[in-house]
Amino acid sequence: MSVEWQLLWLALIMGAVMTLGWDWQRRHHNAGVVDVLWAAGLGIAAALMAATGRGATLPRILLALLGCIWSWRLAAHLWHRVRGEAEDGRYRHLRAHWNGSQLKFFFFFQAQALLVVLFALPFVAVAANPTATAGIWPVVGVLIWLVSVAMEARADRQLAVFRANPAHQGKTCRTGLWRYSRHPNYFFEWLHWFSYVALAVGSPMGWLAWSGPLVMYVFLRWISGVPYTEAQALRTRGEDYRAYQQSTSMLFPWFPRTGISRSSP
Repeated sequence: MSVEWQLLWLALIMGAVMTLGWDWQRRHHNAGVVDVLWAAGLGIAAALMAATGRGATLPRILLALLGCIWSWRLAAHLWHRVRGEAEDGRYRHLRAHWNGSQLKFFFFFQAQALLVVLFALPFVAVAANPTATAGIWPVVGVLIWLVSVAMEARADRQLAVFRANPAHQGKTCRTGLWRYSRHPNYFFEWLHWFSYVALAVGSPMGWLAWSGPLVMYVFLRWISGVPYTEAQALRTRGEDYRAYQQSTSMLFPWFPRTGISRSSP
């Protein structure tokens, strides 16, 4: 299947998925489901590109396995939060800002469908890779994937445990990986995209794989990741989070700065 048809089919599938998600959001008043569907959609994209790509068997199998496992782990983690908690403060703020307009939410969900297509470009590059031999790059890709996904899952787990303790309400998690980065989950999410860069080495469209870490960094750093998350943290945790900002690296893990006062352990 040509790349154009691959992306068109993905856009149609994700448009339908996000429409169903929008309807669920409308009935349950929880737009957090869009994050679940975005994560799951990338698994759909990886499977679709692997099944319809023209490349060698090995990179396509690795793409299907790694893309789907990463996607569904993240989707399951997000779904656990969405179904068990009130709507995320970021979406409550958006709902208030839009005066509850369901039309705006509909277009917001459809925009996420298009983002899935954008983030599927590295998968296209991997699925077109004609390299059939094992070599070093598939090993590099798998190792990057193992480390990044394991550490992202660890960061998610550490934050979940912290938030589950009622005594921590209104406080900032500074334990484990969260001591070294304000967003370790985002960092390892970004790092994970280099897996597909390695798997695309030898592909005639290998350059497309770089769009994954590049676009993900732009979104996390300046658009939908850090800015929205930190704005919500400042609204709910105030000075405690400001102290955390002063002492802790924003994205790339590093040792915390000493001599900064803080209001929670």
